Amino acid sequence: MDNKELRALSPKELDERLAELRQKLFDLNRKKAVGSLENPLEVKGVRKEIARAETIKRERELGAKK
Repeated sequence: MDNKELRALSPKELDERLAELRQKLFDLNRKKAVGSLENPLEVKGVRKEIARAETIKRERELGAKK
């Protein structure tokens, strides 16, 4: 998902997406520890997407306070 798609999500949908991404990161890290991870760069991509979603969530919080 890119920034436009993340910004189009409602706050509830954004929280659900964050939960999905965190679960995916957990699964990827577990596979990495076991040695069965096929694409190690996928971990980096998921971490970046989590950061994007957290940034958008924080922007909304700060925008609501103004």
